[in-house]
Amino acid sequence: MPHRDPSGPAVPAGSYRDPAGPAVIVDPYSSGALFAPAFRDAGVPVVAVTSGPRPPGVYASSYLPADFDEIVAFDGDLAPVIARLREIRPRCVIAGCESGVELADAIAPEVVPEVANTPERAAARRHKGAMAAAAAAAGLPVIAQICTADPAEMEAWIEASGLAGRDLVVKPPKSVCTDGVIRLPGGRGRRKAFDALAGRTNRLGLVNDRVVVQEYVKGVEYVVDTFSHDGVHTVTDVCRYRKIDNGPYMAVYDSMEWLPPDEPVLDELLPYALGVLDAVGVRHGPAHIEIMRTARGPRLIEIGARPHGGGHPAFCQVATGDSQVARTVRQYTGQGPPPRGYELLSPMLVVFHIAQRPGVVRNAAALDAIDGLPTHHFSVRHFADGRYIEMTKDLFSSFDLGFAVFTHPDRDLLWADYRAVRRIEAGLVAGAPAPAPPP
Repeated sequence: MPHRDPSGPAVPAGSYRDPAGPAVIVDPYSSGALFAPAFRDAGVPVVAVTSGPRPPGVYASSYLPADFDEIVAFDGDLAPVIARLREIRPRCVIAGCESGVELADAIAPEVVPEVANTPERAAARRHKGAMAAAAAAAGLPVIAQICTADPAEMEAWIEASGLAGRDLVVKPPKSVCTDGVIRLPGGRGRRKAFDALAGRTNRLGLVNDRVVVQEYVKGVEYVVDTFSHDGVHTVTDVCRYRKIDNGPYMAVYDSMEWLPPDEPVLDELLPYALGVLDAVGVRHGPAHIEIMRTARGPRLIEIGARPHGGGHPAFCQVATGDSQVARTVRQYTGQGPPPRGYELLSPMLVVFHIAQRPGVVRNAAALDAIDGLPTHHFSVRHFADGRYIEMTKDLFSSFDLGFAVFTHPDRDLLWADYRAVRRIEAGLVAGAPAPAPPP
């Protein structure tokens, strides 16, 4: 029978964790692909656990099977996966990306219970309805919302909440990268939007069994990235997102900027973010908390019990000299606890390419000028003459086009290069200048 440690999760009698064992990464895709080389550089073997026979299509290009000493495939039966991991006695079980969070949460308490997140709150670390409910139960203010499979229940909630005639947002409870997120001005068309999401398979291959319907709130969006050990939360970086409405699509990524640790807004954001971590039972490993700072204060958008995606930790290493991946490796190779905060060594800005209308690309070579901009650090582009491009609608379609990363001590130069990217994009049929950036 399990015994219970009052400071952490239920612990089976007898641990299968060996501090000298391999690291296990569940769905080592997106930024999760960065763990294997980092652990290998520290002399640690790495085992992959995959939640399906192949990665979701949106993550396929980031999967590098050759990086792993062993790959354990989950086929729906958890028992053989747990049995094999108990044999190899891993030092940790880490979710590499969002598709691996639920499986990692199912495995860790059975294999490495002393470095597992709270099992009883696992749903709140993946399901948007459950995470908001957990935050509210902990006394944190949240966006008014309902998660339901019944459109009649949605209608009754809208009336009871005084949201009739107000802007609403509908989204799937387990999507990622703004997949399926729709803004409804005045709440119009909500039944059609509800029906379009309910029962649909999202970009991770999951069926939307329910729909989240929430009040539309305005503000500035931030992300707080963290690494936790034994319930102690440390902050690796804080970034400010800039998103725009692109035709009918809301929250299209425009840019992301690292903030210095003395930015005044952090005094409000960080206590809220750390409260969310406690509310959903994060005690170990990386997490990614997206927060809207509204006129009424911070409000949770969502939390992921995994590293910031899109290769962010590699860029964070340049910006701050540290990252969620680096802290994970140091923690599980006995190098001592990480710092509670971070430094901003080199201001950094990510600019996401945007197609503001569909069309056929022309003059793709003009984008090569981005590499010569004064603050350019890295870029990836997927443009080719003659390629038809859809209007950008979510983060997945942003990554389909690419992005550029700029870093320099002078913030004004970073934003000058942002404006240069938008001017260059204007030479493509598929692109058009985005709104001017903030000062």
